[in-house]
Amino acid sequence: MENVLAILLAGGAGERLYPLTRDTAKPAVPFGGAYRIIDFTLSNCINSDVRRIFILTQYKSLELIRHVRDGWNILSPEMGEYIEVIPPMKRIHEDWYQGTADAVFQNFQSIEVEAPGKTLILAGDQIYKMNYHEMLDWHRQHEADITIATIRVSPEESRRFGVAEIDSDYRVVGFVEKPDPANALPSPFDSSMISASMGIYVFNTEVLLRALKEDAQDPTSSHDFGKDVLPRNLGKIRVIAYDFRDINAKQVRYWRDVGTLDAYYEANMDLVDVVPEFNLYDQRWPIRTKVTQQPPAKFVFAQEGRRMGLAVDSIVSAGCIVSGGRVLHSILSPGVRVNSYCEVEYSILMPGVEIGRNSRVRRAIINTGVKVPDASVIGFDAESDRAKGYHVTECGITVVA
Repeated sequence: MENVLAILLAGGAGERLYPLTRDTAKPAVPFGGAYRIIDFTLSNCINSDVRRIFILTQYKSLELIRHVRDGWNILSPEMGEYIEVIPPMKRIHEDWYQGTADAVFQNFQSIEVEAPGKTLILAGDQIYKMNYHEMLDWHRQHEADITIATIRVSPEESRRFGVAEIDSDYRVVGFVEKPDPANALPSPFDSSMISASMGIYVFNTEVLLRALKEDAQDPTSSHDFGKDVLPRNLGKIRVIAYDFRDINAKQVRYWRDVGTLDAYYEANMDLVDVVPEFNLYDQRWPIRTKVTQQPPAKFVFAQEGRRMGLAVDSIVSAGCIVSGGRVLHSILSPGVRVNSYCEVEYSILMPGVEIGRNSRVRRAIINTGVKVPDASVIGFDAESDRAKGYHVTECGITVVA
């Protein structure tokens, strides 16, 4: 185990994921049936042999804290390993976390006590597989003070990202936030693509602490790594780009920021394709989570006609009962019940959801614990859904909170 400390930022309000974040922090939102969003970053840490981890929480964090406590108590304190959940303690000043950099700055003393040689800054709301050890090797190889993980994207997608300007020896010399495709600079890793920042950073720890102090003293700063800390230091110290290598081992690199409802929905739907873009089943890079004690999934009734319990091209978690209903291209989280004569298509059902008899659900996200009444129709008419008080996204996904 290297002298590396990972700091996982998990305190954002997740406003763009509302109403899924009405009662819980974004990293604790269920994903892919059995998982929580934070499980993917934590699994990357464990699989990369990074086993000293701070999780900085803030917004509605109780469910997140319990999930980490009950599901990630797998490390050995005797070996110097830990996953430590740290709520805001206002040790530096009297405000809550003002931004990503301020969140780390307010835990300045905890970092000093651990005395890591390198500090890895991670986000708790991304779905991807990455070996952080390779990024740390690249950081040392190029004698960097800061290393920024970047991913190649097509120039047409430039308006969605902060794009790094990288010179021939991989040094980052500038950032452009959401540039016009015509002005997006080509990536040195592939001249037909651009390099977008992933919000993943390696710092030499003394560089990190110095940069945080400088940022804290700037009254005009928003105290954000991407907007303030990194641009301020580009001309002062050696900032290097690391080209993301995908452990997912697919033709296209897979990295999803699930910060919006539509992005969250699409990332879940990626999992139920016949050949999924994101592979949950690769035991060489396992995704861990809290395992709940549930009976096996059950499918009942096989009568001719409409009453048949079945699920096709779907993920069905433990504890689910599909009782005479039909499920197509959907994700059923633990403890879901789909009753007779129901049709559920292209939808995400969160833990404990029950779909009443004779209901039809299409292109919808049904939030945890919702009991859908008998004969409900959801996802077929946006205006009707809005009139019922449901949220409908820009891409037409109906969210029932």
